[in-house]
Amino acid sequence: MGGPVVDLQLDRAHSSRIYDYFLGGRTNFLADRVAAARVLRVFPAAQTAARINRAFMHRTTRVLAAAGLRQFLDIGTGLPTSPNLHDIAQGVAPDARVVYTDNDPIVLAHAAALLRGTPEGRTAYVQADVTEPDGILTAPQLLGTLDLSRPVALSLNALMHFVTDDGEDRAHTVVEALKSALPSGSALVMTHATADFAPAAMRQITRIYADAGTVLQFRPRATFLRFFDGWELLEPGVTLSHQWRPDRPEGATRATHHVIDAEASCYAAVARKP
Repeated sequence: MGGPVVDLQLDRAHSSRIYDYFLGGRTNFLADRVAAARVLRVFPAAQTAARINRAFMHRTTRVLAAAGLRQFLDIGTGLPTSPNLHDIAQGVAPDARVVYTDNDPIVLAHAAALLRGTPEGRTAYVQADVTEPDGILTAPQLLGTLDLSRPVALSLNALMHFVTDDGEDRAHTVVEALKSALPSGSALVMTHATADFAPAAMRQITRIYADAGTVLQFRPRATFLRFFDGWELLEPGVTLSHQWRPDRPEGATRATHHVIDAEASCYAAVARKP
């Protein structure tokens, strides 16, 4: 017998499928494309921002795998988009182990694509919500794949702006719970959308996502920096996502630098636990 039927709500726009559309994927439907078109009308650089964010994930994964990390926990992974994090990590270190986590039934439906790794390594998927970190950290799939007494690279890319504080600083509380479970030598990799560079467009994007049933909270630089409290930032510290160790020096700038900042509208950083 099959498992329970999951309602993927294909008649409603969903953040994972909107992001998939911006990345050039095919796992999106009419409602997602309509919402994406609304976003593009107010923020034409949305596709650029999504692809910049994805490239940041590729770079940081290569850097951390080359530095010796062999365990990766990617929360809010989104729909599979090749190359995925395990493709990058295991391309550097074939024995790397990767656990993906998402609360989205749409991602669960496509999770098999995330489990095809190298024979030497391991990949696993956990259906869980970042706002319940204990559920992630105690999941049998995670504990059967990662050794939490050894360093782990924790990725929270383009995720925490979907966690609103509601007056209780929820996002930082969640991240601190995850950080505290990891040993010395672990790494935190984060990107987070901000309204610092295009406030009017970001206000409209917040409304568009709210119409689709998804709440957003963009955060300024100082609030983003607090996610790394107690950990040591790797050079170059907090930057915009396109400026963090670009593959080519010219990749961080163009003729109109401030336009690029507005296009990215996403802070990024990597930190190590002392």
